[in-house]
Amino acid sequence: MALYSETVMDHFRNPRNVGIIEDADGVGEAGNPVCGDIMKIYLKIEDDRIRDVKFETFGCGSAIASSSMATELIKGKPVSEAMALTNKAVTEALDGLPAHKLHCSVLAEEAIQAALKDYYERNHIPYDERLC
Repeated sequence: MALYSETVMDHFRNPRNVGIIEDADGVGEAGNPVCGDIMKIYLKIEDDRIRDVKFETFGCGSAIASSSMATELIKGKPVSEAMALTNKAVTEALDGLPAHKLHCSVLAEEAIQAALKDYYERNHIPYDERLC
């Protein structure tokens, strides 16, 4: 069995939603000091929906694939669905990650949560971490 699924390899080789949103409504960053991976997520939100999402990731192939897949999973979705995204959902959508790379899907979840929290703070909306 291959170490990485075809889905992981596709999102690594052809990442979706790479870039920066200059006038983002929310920006979040997450990093892992042990491996050095850093993810930054940019959100454009209109009518309580994720209208656009971009990412910048410095890290391994699993980190890039996790960022790419996570953005695909929330793009066009209501904010409430984006809030509910879990690292497990990212891993499952990628058809799995090796155990030693699961932290990459956690970083994707954390970066999205940080961007949503930033959006809530910028708009003076109460943010309840228990809803995430």
